Amino acid sequence: MALQSHNTEVSAEAARAVPEMSGGLPLLGHLREFQRDPVAFLCRGWRECGELFQFGIGPRKFVVFAGPEAHHAYFKAPEETLDAKSVYQFTVPIFGRGVAYDVSSDLMTEQLGFLFPALRESAMRRYVRIMFEESESFCDALGQEGEIDLPHAMNELTVNIASRCFLGEEIRNEVDSGFAEAYHDLQNGINTLGFFFPRLPTPAHLTRDRARRQITEIFSGIMRERQRTGAQSEDFMQTLMEARYKDGRPLSDNEVTGLLLTSLFAGQHTSAVLASWTGLELHREIPYLDRVRDEMREVYEEEGSLSYAGLKQQPLLENAVRECERLHPPLIILIRKALRPLTYGNYTVPAGALAVVSPALSHLLPHVFADPEKFNPDRFAPPASEEKQHPLALIGFGGGKHRCMGKNFAILQIKAIWTVLLDRFEFKLDTPFPAPNYGSWVTGPRLPCRLRYRRRSQASIFH
Repeated sequence: MALQSHNTEVSAEAARAVPEMSGGLPLLGHLREFQRDPVAFLCRGWRECGELFQFGIGPRKFVVFAGPEAHHAYFKAPEETLDAKSVYQFTVPIFGRGVAYDVSSDLMTEQLGFLFPALRESAMRRYVRIMFEESESFCDALGQEGEIDLPHAMNELTVNIASRCFLGEEIRNEVDSGFAEAYHDLQNGINTLGFFFPRLPTPAHLTRDRARRQITEIFSGIMRERQRTGAQSEDFMQTLMEARYKDGRPLSDNEVTGLLLTSLFAGQHTSAVLASWTGLELHREIPYLDRVRDEMREVYEEEGSLSYAGLKQQPLLENAVRECERLHPPLIILIRKALRPLTYGNYTVPAGALAVVSPALSHLLPHVFADPEKFNPDRFAPPASEEKQHPLALIGFGGGKHRCMGKNFAILQIKAIWTVLLDRFEFKLDTPFPAPNYGSWVTGPRLPCRLRYRRRSQASIFH
């Protein structure tokens, strides 16, 4: 059931404690059930308590805001009330000191402002050529037939694309000589243990720190060489090298490195996971896949080349990506810390609690999305347009001030990748449809996850 009133101001005396889920154990709280299947666990909490409920993991209290109205209260809360910085300290060893969540809110806003040029439409139009070239190269290397590990393939391809788009040709050329391996080690530094204890000297964290130093050396070497030769490049590294803060000072090498990694993670990490789920769902729903292929032919038959304008004319494929964002959000929970009490409905979230929204839970609510467990991309097309009933119905890329800046790039990239792959190959899932891997911070399909492929006999739509 749902609360009957939303965002209603009530007196402190009238406010009540947030309902707590049943089943908690002494000391552990709900840890074991959460670890087994966090989405099923959160769905139980919603059925039992409604759109606001709490659970415990050890001494920590988590309060979940479920559904669009609750999302509105969560995302509109000022940072003085719900703070992201204190929660996302686990990103500091990855992005580095002095950037993003390691600086004040005002400075972080100024730094993220440096990312906007890399995400403008004019830049996106340039990126499509890179997406096409990298996808073509990937296809050429596959030969006539074989088998791919889909998550591994999508990670490799999106690293190649994002490194060229955001970091420049020099970094792309380093992908095969150290950068890709270091970046992979850096990715592995994002894990559940690291969320709670980011500085704990585990093997994964020590490897993460070594990879961060290696990437800093690679980036710094390229910047020194550009400064020595006076070379100019049309990439985001050059933009940051030339950028200035409001007080006139330039960015340090460490700040440039941190912001480059921020942009890379924004454009690559979740994209690889979402690209994997998109491929899996399309090849489980063959009639819809046939419609996607028909759409491709209609768009590119005359033009003959992948383009930004063409990708924008592929709503069937885009709706499939958005449906995978709904069914398989890369981040199943988003967390902020309550620095002071927050009232919602007749309840008060106490200071010190960890406030949570869960895309994985909220996207399965039957009063928001019809038949929510079914893969149905047409729910995003008129006349249904289910996501338009509320601006915060679909939150796979977050919401409010901290909405993922790389959303448009990610969707464009996934559409470009699968347009090229579907043009070149027929695929078939070679394993049972995989369950989500909840052991990773970014939730991809559990391994093994293999697709068999055979090159298509039909002529390519691209020439």
